[in-house]
Amino acid sequence: MRIVPALVLAAILVASAAFAGCSGTGTKPSYSVDSNGVLSVSCAPVTTSEQVLLSNETYTKSRIVMHTQSGDVVAYLSAPKRPKAAIVYVPGAGETLAAHDGRMLQYAEAGYAFLFVDTRGRGGETEGVPFGQALIQQDFTKFKSGEWPQYYLIICDLVNAQKLLSDRFSVPVYAVGSSNGGRYAAIAAGVDSGYAGYVGISTSDWGILDAFTSQGYTGDPVRFAASLEPSTYLTKIPPRPVWIFHNATDPIIPFESGEAFYDKAGEPKTLTEFQGDHGINPDVDSRLLVQWAQIYATSR
Repeated sequence: MRIVPALVLAAILVASAAFAGCSGTGTKPSYSVDSNGVLSVSCAPVTTSEQVLLSNETYTKSRIVMHTQSGDVVAYLSAPKRPKAAIVYVPGAGETLAAHDGRMLQYAEAGYAFLFVDTRGRGGETEGVPFGQALIQQDFTKFKSGEWPQYYLIICDLVNAQKLLSDRFSVPVYAVGSSNGGRYAAIAAGVDSGYAGYVGISTSDWGILDAFTSQGYTGDPVRFAASLEPSTYLTKIPPRPVWIFHNATDPIIPFESGEAFYDKAGEPKTLTEFQGDHGINPDVDSRLLVQWAQIYATSR
């Protein structure tokens, strides 16, 4: 999915963004966007509530609600008693929790905690505006007035998710995302050095920045567009590893787009062509678990 916001440009360019971000003190959240479009965030602490849904000798599955200053964010955690590492998983559009039930058990059996984050705007339990032209317009309006765009709030949600897992298990936590979710996960890994690495599956840039610059626009609209593109943050991830998975015949995001995305990342990085079509699937799972088994073979 590439967003080429021709209809959005006029609304965005009606006024220039005179304010670079939102500042505050204490626990008040703040963000800034530099001249290259790189987002930095200071996220307010969150409280959580948790309901155990299932518990046995293999793993515990629970529903977690992160209570943020801008609304509740729902996530589902499956974890063995002593995980070797943990995953913050960011789903793509249309992915359901039910479709990941088997996967969450598989990862727990292999020794990994798996947190499925129902991000804002997916149409699930967490409220929000779906990503598209309406959200871009809304978020730019907030950006230019110093308010928090929803897009940036999602990144803070993922920062808080990383902290939740790190505090609970004291193990490496990876940002993993599929399709649209891979875009958010890349930004979270670039923004938050607490992530141990990044895994992007069937993902790429949105194409917003290219659309703006190809039409000759400069300044704050371009800076805002750059802050939304995941490749803006790929060079911020090393020396932590980057794994990219893409299918050669992906019907939604062409392999060439995924390859171009991979090319922008720094070392260490790996591009793997997997069997399937679009999004995370059993082939990706098996390949990823094999790689992590080599890393965590002696853990716990």
